[in-house]
Amino acid sequence: MWFLIHVTQPLPKPPEAHVDAVLPPDGGGRAPTGQGAHDHAEASRIVARWMDDLLRIPGTNVRIGLDPLIGLIPVAGGLISSCVSLIIILEAARLRMPITALLRMSGNVFVNALLDSIPVAGDFASIFFRSNSRNLALIQSWQSGEHRKVKRTSGIFVVGFFIVFVLLMVGWAAMWIAIAVWLWHRITGQP
Repeated sequence: MWFLIHVTQPLPKPPEAHVDAVLPPDGGGRAPTGQGAHDHAEASRIVARWMDDLLRIPGTNVRIGLDPLIGLIPVAGGLISSCVSLIIILEAARLRMPITALLRMSGNVFVNALLDSIPVAGDFASIFFRSNSRNLALIQSWQSGEHRKVKRTSGIFVVGFFIVFVLLMVGWAAMWIAIAVWLWHRITGQP
């Protein structure tokens, strides 16, 4: 029957694509200028808004997004939130932000995922941590030309994160060694 339908109006032309709207920014990490230029952080702004600031809790100034709500999904909630947060990190990589900034952003997402792994209390803490908004603020600082500040603070964060990680691993290993020694003494009867 579809061949019996008579089209009286021509089909509309597809929209024109501008080269500036398709290609990534130049090597300096700056967005293109001129006709067809657009803001490369728009996707990051949308993700941060939806995941961290979508709704205001009535009677308070506290805003929540989908992140703590998605975190309530057992097992998969933290993974889903982390995958959505990768959009902001990919935007930062596209802007050619330094590796320390990308590691800092990944660390923010990792901390948020750790919080999400704690049932209920972690989701509540996630409301205030707002990893996506933190990462968006880094992108906005980079775009506003505060390159030195972003590199410095990100470097400090990465070093601090690494030190805390090493200390946790050493503490974890020491705990297991102490348990093994205690068990050995209990089994063998040695003091």
